[in-house]
Amino acid sequence: MALISLEDLDGLDDEQLDDDITDNPEPMEQDDRLLRHWQAVASTHQVSVPAEMTGPIHEMTRNNQQRESVPFAAVSRHEKMGEVQYEERVYPAGNWACVTRGEELYEQSISMGFMKLMRFICKDNSAGRYLGMTVPVVSNITMMEDGKTFQKDVKTAYFLPAEFQSAPPQPSDPDITIIHQEPIRVITRPFFGTTTEETVTSQIEQLWEILGVTDDLRRDNYMVAVYENPGIPRRRNEIWFIRRHL
Repeated sequence: MALISLEDLDGLDDEQLDDDITDNPEPMEQDDRLLRHWQAVASTHQVSVPAEMTGPIHEMTRNNQQRESVPFAAVSRHEKMGEVQYEERVYPAGNWACVTRGEELYEQSISMGFMKLMRFICKDNSAGRYLGMTVPVVSNITMMEDGKTFQKDVKTAYFLPAEFQSAPPQPSDPDITIIHQEPIRVITRPFFGTTTEETVTSQIEQLWEILGVTDDLRRDNYMVAVYENPGIPRRRNEIWFIRRHL
């Protein structure tokens, strides 16, 4: 989905940042550089990044190597000629911070939703501290009746780190909701590169071709998981199909 959210978290690595600090003793100038970097990426998705995002961008970039994986239990793995066709997993119950946006473009909804989640992660919460990043960040897509077109509203979800699962910090932003998600069983298939509505639709079609006809998987709802940043030429993503029953 060409997410500004995760695709930019590692846009400037620690060595680059340290060089900036050495060459430029003014912290605000370094922060401005990070903001400009995000704004340049966001502009390709027709999204504006406001100056108020400077703090969260700086903090998440500083902590970009400290990421916690969303837990899951592997059920099965299917390969063909050494290439993963799909995996089946069960994700346990847990608390997610979620925000829904309904912008004109899919990329805009995801980007703007995650900017809200970034502020929540970076101290805009009842704990008053940086919560830590988890991956993947997941977007939930609901299909129109034709089964091919995305509805405008897209929910972006961030899994709370383990230390906050039992007592989730509350968001200051009323658009963010802490949701306790029951366990889900999914069929996942990896893909690489950007995640626009076009590329995600293509991945949905490809996985249906592999799986064939089955009534056990939902066709009205899909999920997209994003793991990596724009510094990697083949960014890792996954399309998730949801089983109706565990």
